[in-house]
Amino acid sequence: MLKRETPLSLDGPCGALEALYFDQPQPTGLALICHPNPVKGGTMLNKVVSTLQRTARDAGYCTLRFNYRGVGGSAGAHDMVEGEVDDAEAALRWLRQQQPELPLTLLGFSFGGFVAGSLAARLKDEGQGVQRLLMVAPAVSRLNSLSLADDCRLTIIQPEQDEVIEAESVYAFSAALQHPHELLKVAECGHFFHGKLVELKELVAPRL
Repeated sequence: MLKRETPLSLDGPCGALEALYFDQPQPTGLALICHPNPVKGGTMLNKVVSTLQRTARDAGYCTLRFNYRGVGGSAGAHDMVEGEVDDAEAALRWLRQQQPELPLTLLGFSFGGFVAGSLAARLKDEGQGVQRLLMVAPAVSRLNSLSLADDCRLTIIQPEQDEVIEAESVYAFSAALQHPHELLKVAECGHFFHGKLVELKELVAPRL
């Protein structure tokens, strides 16, 4: 089976959103993957995002990753507040149209963790379900709180030697969360998982 993603141009709030979609012949679920900070060069081709996509793909998911507004071939300009969450919701709308009956998993890395978490909370407010939310080294300073549907399974994966996101801030965020979840700490690991991508995949795979 070919394991190539299909390039797409999706309708977004500010115009076209550049995206990559992987279709499964017999999918087990849908996975939307959100990339890191666009101001710092984050794109959907980031190696952590690529690892998350391949892990979800190998677990049988249809996957969609996309560039926020102002990134790569996506129209518009960076917003860095709600705009990127709006982009993610637009991408998700397209993804759900492909296989509306399948359960949804949201994955996000760094700033993408903020986007994925914010989208999950927004979907809860709209009465829509998210089966799983995985946030990797999430930018928790942008998340005042996180209100999720009762049946959403939440996993936070945090490098212990993160040079971008203060690890202690993520631990404190986790400790304050009311929602049941698991916090996985990755020893001897920096923000971008240099030399630790296999370990990241081994943590994510059994949780999909």
